[in-house]
Amino acid sequence: MRSWQIIRWGEPLEPRDYPDPKPEGRQVVLRVLTSGICHSDLHLWQGYFDLGGGEKLDITTRGLQLPFTLGHEVLGEVVAVGPEVHEVRPGDRRIVYPWIGCGACADCARGEELLCVKPRVVGTWRDGGYSTHVLVPDARYLVDYDGLDPAVACTYACSGVTALSALKKTGLSRDDQTLLMVGCGGVGLQALQMARAVVPGRIVVAEPDPAKREAALAAGADHVVDNRDTKAAVQAVKDFSSGGAAAAIDFVGRPETARFAIDALRQKGGTLVVVGLYGDRLVYPLPLFPLRVLTVRGSYVGTLEDLREVVRYAKEGRLKPLPVKTVPIEHVNAAMADLAAGRVTGRIVLKP
Repeated sequence: MRSWQIIRWGEPLEPRDYPDPKPEGRQVVLRVLTSGICHSDLHLWQGYFDLGGGEKLDITTRGLQLPFTLGHEVLGEVVAVGPEVHEVRPGDRRIVYPWIGCGACADCARGEELLCVKPRVVGTWRDGGYSTHVLVPDARYLVDYDGLDPAVACTYACSGVTALSALKKTGLSRDDQTLLMVGCGGVGLQALQMARAVVPGRIVVAEPDPAKREAALAAGADHVVDNRDTKAAVQAVKDFSSGGAAAAIDFVGRPETARFAIDALRQKGGTLVVVGLYGDRLVYPLPLFPLRVLTVRGSYVGTLEDLREVVRYAKEGRLKPLPVKTVPIEHVNAAMADLAAGRVTGRIVLKP
């Protein structure tokens, strides 16, 4: 197999050839058909997450060693199975659920493997889909996508489950409530397209890029604002929502976007869900948390059941296909550069 790997942190990925993996036990080997590029791949490629104040979360301290193959939005065709696998056979095509835990702890037993402290995540802790082949630890992490475009379906493994999980955490339950979405990149646009199936009420999207604001309106946003002028954008959200959004999702994860989202919430009882990982740190007055009855929640990817739910929405026609650009895997470095520069609307998907 050929894999495009991180050889040195922050430097272009390089192709390396290895023997095809041989599955054991309940392992499955897939020939990769499509593999999405996620913004978190950029952080992993750099080797750290920016914590602000000069601090970094160093990936190497968490066990990731080079060379390494990125790619956690993987879809492929089964080419080999271990002797204990009976659910799939060679020729079957499946989405890989990547957020795999140790399989033995209480979190994994509850189906909340994304909370496991000993993860085996495909494309994050184990070699992923920027390759011609990928090894999946267990057949139970394969999801049938029959009838869906494989270039779109692979993105459900991260973009889809992340969007669904974040929407559920808003707690919205009434038609008179407004949801503010900050950022309309790949995950934000996915969440917008999914929102009608998950939460009631009206949706405002805050996005500085005019092309992405147009994409948001086309995807069903009730209103869009340009949040480069923060003060004006906060007022615009409050005017549209009759006093402030009931909940906001920050798909960017910068201090300025999180603070904007908090300021645009209703005066009391609002909820901010932070998804984005751009970095730095938020400074906010502690007394305002109780005085505003403010809830701030982090949201990270989703469960295996979330992936099955997203795929079901797509098969039922309740989820519009996300705009995707498919590129040959040989162009992975240029594609990652486009994503880093903000030149992508929707998602880039690699094809080996």
